[in-house]
Amino acid sequence: MDVTTVELDRTLRERGYRATTPRRLVWAALLRAPGHVTVEELAEMVDDQVDQASIYRALALFEELGLARTSRFGDSDASRWEPAHPDEHFHLVCTDCGRIDHHVGSLVEQITDHLDRGHDFEVQQVELVVNGRCHRCRR
Repeated sequence: MDVTTVELDRTLRERGYRATTPRRLVWAALLRAPGHVTVEELAEMVDDQVDQASIYRALALFEELGLARTSRFGDSDASRWEPAHPDEHFHLVCTDCGRIDHHVGSLVEQITDHLDRGHDFEVQQVELVVNGRCHRCRR
């Protein structure tokens, strides 16, 4: 779900928030990021025009509004951010080079259906991470 800056402004205002320049800068950087990024990487992308505390606050708000997602791909890994996506995507993390790819398939839907029907458990969000070696590192 790529939300343009105009749609971001509208969403923020509809929910009672101001569409500030720092929020717009963080959102634009998140959209053009080459994948899952840390706050430090976002700070570099906005040329330090926005301090890290403001970046954290903007990202937390975007997550609350369903516009962004945060993930941690290991115990020692920093939180990484990306625009929100449907749960049927899951993350493939290369343990050698650190590359993170999305995989789309029906597996997540099968898991949520199984949990709902078989365990009477209502899934609200799925964060599925698969660790292994990417095609480049396998060579």
